Amino acid sequence: MTDAPSKPVFVLVRPQMGENIGASARAMLNFGLDRMRLVDPRDGWPNPRAVAMASGAAGRVLDHAGVFPGVAEAIADCQMVFATTARGRELSKPVMTPEAAMRQARALIGQGARVAVLFGPERTGLENADLEGAGALISVPVNPEFPSLNLGQAVLLSAYEWSRAGFDGPEVVAGPGTEMATGLERDHLARHFEDDLERVGYFFPETKAEGMKANLRQMWGRLGLTRQDVQTLHGALRQLARRRDGDA
Repeated sequence: MTDAPSKPVFVLVRPQMGENIGASARAMLNFGLDRMRLVDPRDGWPNPRAVAMASGAAGRVLDHAGVFPGVAEAIADCQMVFATTARGRELSKPVMTPEAAMRQARALIGQGARVAVLFGPERTGLENADLEGAGALISVPVNPEFPSLNLGQAVLLSAYEWSRAGFDGPEVVAGPGTEMATGLERDHLARHFEDDLERVGYFFPETKAEGMKANLRQMWGRLGLTRQDVQTLHGALRQLARRRDGDA
């Protein structure tokens, strides 16, 4: 893995309006952030309305934005993912303010982790399936009678808190074996578990199988697994499979 970047990546999931993508780029650059990824933008990419709204220097954020078909691909190289949402209260994940989340992001990046922040589409926000790979949720304490934020506003708040957190060095020095697992590594572990559990008939009845798998994937996202943890669990599963197959 190459050296981890010193800033988080902001991931706009299924953004609908080019103007909001451009506004998000401006908000990011206002506070020194320039790493944007787009997941399946509704109107395709590149988008001239996004470029017009970004105006000037912020256009470089769009020039280097990566485009991905799904959330899993966009966060595959990230060890920690925060997801901004007013939904998902039924998910067993920590819920943080933007201030607390960006402080934690600073600390994790100081330890060498790759960090992503997810932002949902304008009309619906992130879906529960989008949240499965997140380790924590970000909820803005706004008026409960009108909790909706524009995409650009949500990006601005998080970027501002990132800047305000300020950071001169890592708060914790990472020791051997503490490098956090990436989203791709957690996904491989989840698939390994699901395949083994499928073989022994764990996902029963069939009508509940998808919900059971979703619960497991949410668990992997919030556990904060290290790469060593993932390797250990893969090894344990392989050993259990050998014992099972040998006893059969």
